[in-house]
Amino acid sequence: MSDQEQLAAAGPAEEITLAARRKRGKFATAMYELGKAPITAKFGLLMIVIYLILAVFAPLIAPYGESEVVGRQYEPWGDFMLGTDQIGRDMLSRLIYGARNSVSIAFITTVIAFLLGSVVGLISACVGGWMDLGLGRFVDTLMAIPSLIFTLVLLTIFGTDLITLILVIAIFDATRVYRLCRAVAVNIVVMDFVEAARLQGEKLPWIMAREVLPNILPPLAAEFGMRFCFVFLTIAALSFLGLGIQPPTADWGSMVRENATLINYGDITPLLPAAAIALLTVSVNFVVDWFLHKTSGLRDV
Repeated sequence: MSDQEQLAAAGPAEEITLAARRKRGKFATAMYELGKAPITAKFGLLMIVIYLILAVFAPLIAPYGESEVVGRQYEPWGDFMLGTDQIGRDMLSRLIYGARNSVSIAFITTVIAFLLGSVVGLISACVGGWMDLGLGRFVDTLMAIPSLIFTLVLLTIFGTDLITLILVIAIFDATRVYRLCRAVAVNIVVMDFVEAARLQGEKLPWIMAREVLPNILPPLAAEFGMRFCFVFLTIAALSFLGLGIQPPTADWGSMVRENATLINYGDITPLLPAAAIALLTVSVNFVVDWFLHKTSGLRDV
């Protein structure tokens, strides 16, 4: 008897029991797959969880405030675990708050880029014709422009406030999402089940959401992780150049720039935010590689 038949034949108490059993089965399956994951994927997941904890509970974990001046400038490691920065703020607290600011802003930017790029890509693939051709040429034009240089120009013109930073980066990254979404969706819209839905009189939004989107989710989910890494690195690069997240907000890219003079004296403090950027990027890539392997249908050897 299937799960649906069991639920139909069961009473209210038995329905709760069957639903709980099904949830436990899914959880057990997820734990089993995680147990079989390679050590790199487990390491990546662990690091991502740690970064998320730091981002969510930064005010509780950090020993001092984000912009609180607690000592003299460039104090060595000792009284303050990682010393102080150029105006006497605690470096450890700035690193912890940097996790909240850098990760959250990169995540929000990636979500906006995916919403914009995937919706336009689905419309382009499902409608076709002149709309597909026009959107394709417009996206090709944007992608031909060096994104970092054009982003610097736009931020110089429109300002470096947070909303402008998010929108500019999201629009440029949406072009990459559009290309991927359209490329995988055009292979789905010609399938028989999509044509059957059209013959039944289903509207375009229903076809996009119920027939096409579920069949292109795995590559889009993997691309989300990759896009997050690129957005994260772009924001860090812009902050290092002084056009990203503005002080006194803690950001790892600007922290490297502000404390770079310490490298001349053999102090590795400026390398700590750089290492935090690199570690998160590598961890996300480890998880994305494992996810792509699982969704590709390839067997472990």
